[in-house]
This record gives sequence, C-alpha cells and structure tokens, in this order.
Amino acid sequence: FNAGRGAALNREGIAELDAAIMDGATLRAGAVTGVTTVRNPIRLARRVMSDTRHILIAGPGAERFADATGLERVDNSWFVTPRRRKMLDDALLAEPRAAIHSEAFSARFGTVGAVARDTSGRLAAATSTGGLTAKLPGRVGDAPLIGAGTYADARVAISCTGTGEQFIRHGVARGIASRVELLDEPVDAAASHFIHSVLNPDDGGLIAIDAAGRVATPFSTIGMYRGIADSTGRRHVAIWKD
Repeated sequence: FNAGRGAALNREGIAELDAAIMDGATLRAGAVTGVTTVRNPIRLARRVMSDTRHILIAGPGAERFADATGLERVDNSWFVTPRRRKMLDDALLAEPRAAIHSEAFSARFGTVGAVARDTSGRLAAATSTGGLTAKLPGRVGDAPLIGAGTYADARVAISCTGTGEQFIRHGVARGIASRVELLDEPVDAAASHFIHSVLNPDDGGLIAIDAAGRVATPFSTIGMYRGIADSTGRRHVAIWKD
C-alpha cells in the first residue's frame, strides 16, 4: 500500500517523520519525532528502545543519534514524490487560510502500522508516519506517543491511524489495552468501542491483535488499507468495509 518511499509533507513542503515501536512482553518502547533525514525512522525508533534508557527523542537530537548508530540518512528531498507533492498542492489550494486551526480541516494521512504475535504469544506494535498533509511545521501526532497511537503489553498490541489529535485526546491505544485488561473485553469489542463510540466519524482506524492471535481492524473512514497473515497460511488483504 503506502509503505515505502514517500511521505506526507508539511505546509512548507518538508517531510517530518515520526515512528514508534513497543515490545509488549517487557513494555520497552522507542520513538522518534520530527526527523527529516533518517531514511527509516522505525529503525531509529527501535535503536532508541534497544540502545538507550529513553523512549522518545526528537528532531536534531534524534538525527545525531542516527549517526551514532550508523543508520542511513538521506536528503529530505528523497521523501518527496510527485504524488505527495500533488497532494500538498491540492490541500493548500482547497483550504481556507484559517483551516489550519480547525479540527474540521480534511487532510490526507500517510501512516504505516504493524502489530505482531510470535509463537509464544508475545506481542509487539510499530507505527511510522509523515503525519497530516499540510500540517504545521513541528506538529506531532499520535504515532510516536506511546499509549496514543502505538501500544503493546502482554494482552494486546495496537497501531492507530487517522486524526492524531483525536487519538491523543482519548489515549486510544492504551485505552483499548485497559478495556481488555480491566473489563476482560475481547479485542475487537474494545477497539470498536473507541473507533465507533468515542472518536468522531471519519477520525480513522486501527489494527490490533491479542495474545490468542485474534485480530481487530475497525475504522470509521471510507476505507483503510489492511492485511492479515498468520502461520496457518491465512492471507487477507482489504481496503473497503466489505
């Protein structure tokens, strides 16, 4: 789908990238935000998790840490594809100037998330994104915030996509985990509660998996690119609700 080269651009035409990863077995996590020259931000987030005592590193400090760990850096123009540039141009032409301060402003997203369960039932979640097209420079969404857009524990792993401000307000990823833990709610019910009863229509969606391998992919948008695979040979790819 939209994994690979290219990222949503801020209103100045710059790709500012966020990523997070979390190991549910240990609650160890790593995240980066506002990086502009790290080719694979999720790899940097994993290095934050494995090589430091921190969870979230931002901007120039994160990029210097990428150099220290030997990760590849590229010019920011590497992330700017013709498709992403057109999306930015279209968004800027369509919006009123005041719309950058409005939650009603419709912008496109560019998030890639993954959740996984291993043969022992241990869980992990990861999310990487360029954020909202035409976002204000320096804006941070939910993806790199543990408990908002990314979370994993011993029971469930979650990765979210959509209007990050809403996922932050409601602590969606951690909230799902809390419902699974405290209410003994199935993962699909807990995830659907937040997407359809807490968030607004069209706010976004998420993918989640529990320790038994049950998967949930609720969303309130027109569609959400998603795929599921397991060791039994199950392979499922979908975009629309049907």
